[in-house]
Amino acid sequence: MEKMLDSTVPALVLRLDDNIFHHGTLGAIRSLGRAGVEVHGLIEGRHAPVSRSKYLAHMYTWPKGRGFVETLTAVAESIGRRAVLITMDDAGAIAVAEHAAELRPFFLLPDQAPGLPRALADKAGLADVCASLGIAQPETRVVATEQEVGSAVAALGLPLVAKWAQPWLLPQGAGLRNTSVIHSLEQAVSLLGRGGDSDLLLQRFVQGGEKSDWFFHGYYDQDSTCLFGGTGRKERAYPPGAGLTTYGCSVPNPAIEKAANTMAAALGYRGILDLDFRYDAARDAYCLLDFNPRLGAQFRLFSDHRGLDLVRTMHLHLSGRWKTAARPVYGRTFLVENYDIFPAFRMGRERTCAGWLRAMRQADELAWLSADDYWPFVAMTGQTIKRGFTRLKSRRK
Repeated sequence: MEKMLDSTVPALVLRLDDNIFHHGTLGAIRSLGRAGVEVHGLIEGRHAPVSRSKYLAHMYTWPKGRGFVETLTAVAESIGRRAVLITMDDAGAIAVAEHAAELRPFFLLPDQAPGLPRALADKAGLADVCASLGIAQPETRVVATEQEVGSAVAALGLPLVAKWAQPWLLPQGAGLRNTSVIHSLEQAVSLLGRGGDSDLLLQRFVQGGEKSDWFFHGYYDQDSTCLFGGTGRKERAYPPGAGLTTYGCSVPNPAIEKAANTMAAALGYRGILDLDFRYDAARDAYCLLDFNPRLGAQFRLFSDHRGLDLVRTMHLHLSGRWKTAARPVYGRTFLVENYDIFPAFRMGRERTCAGWLRAMRQADELAWLSADDYWPFVAMTGQTIKRGFTRLKSRRK
């Protein structure tokens, strides 16, 4: 793989979301760095565990008072060559697409329609897109008043799922989850007015079983053809039922792959995407829950026998070195150490610490721990302990 990628073409990993525990950012840096690519990161700062990776050639932080394009242009000038730009969150993907004309002289980007990422990441807009394309999705309502919440609860039943339609617009420090399961009318009403400029959605809760949560990750070229992609099953999540994947397995699912490719072709989608599905037994259909127009945090679950993954596919394609389509090796497992321990014990799968550590050792890929790049894991552990003590102090007050 080292010989396949053009090491003269650097990469910039970009994240706007202030989340120091974002393991997908570390995965992207490691993947390209191990392939001989010079990787730069525009992230929070030295307190972020990812900043300790030996594969990060240079770190930049967001300056106060400087605009998005101005900041990226300054970073590009520092790098000195056109770099592949990889976005790690929805806000970044939206901003890059909408400013692509200004950024393209400095970065290698998919030729994405400027307004498409915003339309898909907006969960209210996604419901309209699904309806127009015939893609199954749970019934969804936008609510702004107590009366509308009451009507939605009466129509959709309890429990239901509350989502912020534009999570990148949520107020900083509000402590709001992008998605949560609601069990009472009062819980739903309590969310009104707390999301700043983001709309609040209430969605019918699809009752899922142990093997009902799925995802698809893929990279699409200028013809909206999938060059590399795969389906995986979410075995554990945090928070349970409506959270990020903490333990996943790559498993072939032709129905989901077909739905993803059909949707991408109909939309003219280009670049990386991450889709979440849940199987609805009542409808015998896979319902699309989220469309993320950027790299998924567990993307390293999908790799072929050469080590090809989504960020390497993107680099090969945008640098002009892509040769042929590829398929991932299925059956791989991925575990996120700092989050998986909670749902693992709660679900009763690993009843002891020794049992969970054994499961961790047996995983094909870990989010943080790596023998050749261990300092991010050490830093993550320290930050996790620090956050735990901070929360304990706040509860005692």
